[in-house]
Amino acid sequence: MLLAQISDTHILLPGSEHPAAELRADCLRRSVADINRQQPDAVIFTGDTVQHGMAEEYAYLRELLAPLDAPLYLVAGNRDDKIAMRAAFDDQAYLPGDGDFLHYVVEDHAVRLVALDSTSPGERKGVFSAERLDWLDTVLKEQPNRPTLLFIHHPPFDVDDHYLGGYRRPEEAAALTDLVSRHAQVVGLLCGHVHWPVERDWAGTVARIMPSIAIDVRKGVDEVEARERPIYMLHRLADQDRLDSQFRMVASTP
Repeated sequence: MLLAQISDTHILLPGSEHPAAELRADCLRRSVADINRQQPDAVIFTGDTVQHGMAEEYAYLRELLAPLDAPLYLVAGNRDDKIAMRAAFDDQAYLPGDGDFLHYVVEDHAVRLVALDSTSPGERKGVFSAERLDWLDTVLKEQPNRPTLLFIHHPPFDVDDHYLGGYRRPEEAAALTDLVSRHAQVVGLLCGHVHWPVERDWAGTVARIMPSIAIDVRKGVDEVEARERPIYMLHRLADQDRLDSQFRMVASTP
């Protein structure tokens, strides 16, 4: 099974005065075209899809994502407005239509996909309360022998001096780590938010953070060749307990 991951596109309206508005749209547009050439089974979007959480931004985001051939699964980031996101993607059956959290499970693929909502209105840092932990524990106990991939916007660990204390309450990130360590079927965790490429052993599995597709906010990618080119990630379930991942650099010309 092959998965593509995109993250932190921070899409702005076409008429925005922000100087990077068209650049960000172009980065996503080019990435979508390249993803289609790779023919993944699904695309995972790990949050901060738009910049201001506006309905008009989500409408534009849908326009940019419309050419995708593979099924798309979104999870909210701190820049996202969950009410507006639900309204914009109300035809996507996997998204819960109500409730405080945009958690969900996708059972349609060789690996079980579990999306975790780490956001709270007005909060930039991650939140993972007891209620969310209970939901995840219940979901993971349902199929303990099936390979499962988690995806969440906020990484539940520090990244050098660039990303420290990413959760509003540190004990919540620790509790999430402890919970996942008790479920051996979890083959990986995919995150966004940091805009920085990171791979880390975590909770008995591996966690990967992909850099922002929006190159004006991307960090940690210094190579001259890559500096002006969108980057996304490809993840392949190599066997029942290993996820192989690689960065995919989009061609320098459309």
